[in-house]
Amino acid sequence: MTTAPLVLVTDHGPVRVLTLNRPEARNALSRDLIRATYAALTEADDDESVRAVVLTGTDPAFCAGVDLKEAQRDGSKYFAEFRSHSCIEATGKMRTPIVGAINGAVFTGGLEMALGCDFLIASERAVFADTHARVGILPGGGMTARLPQLVGLGMARRLSMTGEVVDAVRAEHIGLVTEVVVHDHLLDRAIELASQIAEVPRPTMLGLKEIYTTGASAVIDPALAAEAKIANAQLRDFEGLGDRFRAVAERNKGQIER
Repeated sequence: MTTAPLVLVTDHGPVRVLTLNRPEARNALSRDLIRATYAALTEADDDESVRAVVLTGTDPAFCAGVDLKEAQRDGSKYFAEFRSHSCIEATGKMRTPIVGAINGAVFTGGLEMALGCDFLIASERAVFADTHARVGILPGGGMTARLPQLVGLGMARRLSMTGEVVDAVRAEHIGLVTEVVVHDHLLDRAIELASQIAEVPRPTMLGLKEIYTTGASAVIDPALAAEAKIANAQLRDFEGLGDRFRAVAERNKGQIER
């Protein structure tokens, strides 16, 4: 019996579509999926024939974030996976333009990975939440650095402190996504936008992205460093989080399965 790849890779001319493919777990980031997604992103970034990337998920979710069962079972070993193969950090480090096509629920670590994309478009079915605090851990993948850049500091603090769930319409209203489309048209629209990006001469687009990245780095880089320092210190005291992982999994289940 052949096992389906954890990340589906399809090329549409110069546009590469990467699809997280663990739908039975709402594309939660198992250790295997972390490695597979990191590899797919870095390979696309190194391939000069790829002029733009679209990142999405197999329905019904984009990415539920941390795999709560593996995190509960493996503890610090689970989080160590992100140090060597951080798919969450990889999106923000790509030289190749990357569009996030949010097809469903995107929570916590999945949202951090999405925030590293150049911009996001969403299906009408998409829902967004930062549940780090409710799990009892701190963001370590760029949430506190990147979310305020899109929605403003006050709204970013509200979303992180409350863990509230934001639907697609509100996500567009607060600037989290740039466009909301009918679910069945999401991938076509994302590929259309990525194809427009790919039409720009490669040196020009690389330069444009570098300018945007450099301009934002004065704010984002210190915030990333502060977040990593505080979050890593907390993870050294990992004992006792298992019960909280189980509780948040039950709370999130209804939203993720919608």
